[in-house]
Amino acid sequence: MNKKKQKALIKPGTVGRLMSYLKNFKIQIVFVLVFIIISSVAGVVPSIFWKVLIDDYIIPIVSNKTPAFSGLAPVLMGMALIYAAGVITTLFYNRMMVVIAQGTLKKIRDEMFEKMQRLPIKYFDTHTHGDIMSHYTNDTDALRQMIAMVVPQVVSFFITIATIFISMLALSLWLTIFVAVCVVIMTAIVMIVSKRSSKYFIGQQISLGDVTGFAEEMVNGQKVVKVFCHENKALEGFDKKNDVLNYNATTANKMMQNIMPIMGNLSYILYVAIAIAGGAMALSGITNYSFSGKGVLTLGIIASFLVLARKIVMPIGMVAQQMNAIVMALAGASRIFELIDEEPENYDGSVSLCRVEEVDGSLKESEKHTGKWAWKEVLEDGTFRLTALKGNVILENVDFEYEEGKPVLKDVSLHADAGEKVAFVGATGAGKTTITNLINRFYDIADGKIRYDGININKIKKADLRHSMGIVLQDVNLFTGTVMENIRYGRLSATDEECIEAAKLANADSFIRMLPHGYDTVLEGDGSGLSQGQRQLISIARAAVADPPVMILDEATSSIDTRTEALVQAGMDSIMKGRTVFVIAHRLSTVRNSDVIMVLDHGKIIERGTHDRLIEKKGVYYQLYTGAFELE
Repeated sequence: MNKKKQKALIKPGTVGRLMSYLKNFKIQIVFVLVFIIISSVAGVVPSIFWKVLIDDYIIPIVSNKTPAFSGLAPVLMGMALIYAAGVITTLFYNRMMVVIAQGTLKKIRDEMFEKMQRLPIKYFDTHTHGDIMSHYTNDTDALRQMIAMVVPQVVSFFITIATIFISMLALSLWLTIFVAVCVVIMTAIVMIVSKRSSKYFIGQQISLGDVTGFAEEMVNGQKVVKVFCHENKALEGFDKKNDVLNYNATTANKMMQNIMPIMGNLSYILYVAIAIAGGAMALSGITNYSFSGKGVLTLGIIASFLVLARKIVMPIGMVAQQMNAIVMALAGASRIFELIDEEPENYDGSVSLCRVEEVDGSLKESEKHTGKWAWKEVLEDGTFRLTALKGNVILENVDFEYEEGKPVLKDVSLHADAGEKVAFVGATGAGKTTITNLINRFYDIADGKIRYDGININKIKKADLRHSMGIVLQDVNLFTGTVMENIRYGRLSATDEECIEAAKLANADSFIRMLPHGYDTVLEGDGSGLSQGQRQLISIARAAVADPPVMILDEATSSIDTRTEALVQAGMDSIMKGRTVFVIAHRLSTVRNSDVIMVLDHGKIIERGTHDRLIEKKGVYYQLYTGAFELE
């Protein structure tokens, strides 16, 4: 991976933005810093006691013919208390950092999910599900490790190093300078290794996302893999991605695993060098300078320095190892913020949906469940106008393209009166589903107008617009929960009786009652225990319970066998009474009773009329119906 791409993975301002999430934990962070300082100091200060212990107690005791050990007790007790303070504060700050990390990640996950609900369909059409899921898994896990473990350790290491150098200066200026020079050399060696490994750690994070995404895709499509005996090809594809992950992970960790052995060996060299240099200075009688003044270099000072030197090496190696974890976490944070910063779908509008009742022949807004709805349009003078929700849909000279320069719809016009059934037929890619996507405002048109009950849909709040429509898609999505809950998904305020009535209209009631617990049967794995037809029937019942004036059926019966289709069609006819219905179907038998059938080809309506009139014309529809042409 080139350097430019590595830099691009971490957006400017990422660190500052992460810090803003910690403002709710100010008190805890202050305590954590205090505990880290106590813990770090407690790990270093006892080393200074070696000077006192050796020079003031051990040497006098050894040289005395009648040694008295009573003086050692207070010193040893003091050392024990300091070590105990270090252990306790370390335990406290680690536990507090877990709370801070999880609290921060909860807020970030909440923001991600909340933003995801407001993103346009286009975002999900242009990003793989595996990539989106990696924000909630790989990226957040890298952040968790950084906040809960890496950052406290790095802060502790820097405080430890600072405390060690202050302690050294309190003992000997000359030996401190000697150690500082050695530490600079060791740090340079570590940074070289760390810099070489960082690109492989970032590559490991990216290739991990690739492997996860590929595995998720194969799990979702496992039936297709087995049906077409694609196991070996899938394994080959996984091996390629896994080899890349293996190479990046192995190379990165191999380099980082070398750091601690290198530092360990350098620490032994430093240990011996200090012993030799300190011994030579002591024997030469060189004056020793420290915070306490000048004096001689004693055995206790050299011993303390040896202990401190061993303590300073490990933090340097650990900081180098943790820096790569920080780089990966910041790269993950950049990806998360990229999702959070995505432009949300605009739900605003001057027209909203409201309940109404008829009083003296005119509509009046009501809070009661009257079963009647109207469009409430706010006018320039502050007053509002109520327009009855009927379901009239008009498209006027509509042009649309998903990608610039690649038109999908060209000058499409149609008029669907309330209660009419409009069918779209045509080959795959002709633009059938695109029309329904535009009516729902999943996408906004490039040119032309779409009017709903005479109102431009751009003025209608999207939530209210979609609330007035029911959709049955070809691809059924059922959620973990009971059958009743899945049907009620169409209208959360629906009663059990209304849900059951909707299931009866869709002819789903009979098979639902045969399930182990009837409507209380829990569905898991997208309803994997049901047949495709049964899943579709529940989806149709879900749309029916919404009781919308406009219904869109996108290949709603394509997954149902012919016998079941006849039953469903009877139920669908009941559901469609009094509603404006848009039907997309490959089976032309399902659209015969439509009020108008529109044949699309390459984004244009080339024929329109009733079934009988189109048969009489003997055009494209006639050829499709008689089998002279086939839909692709």
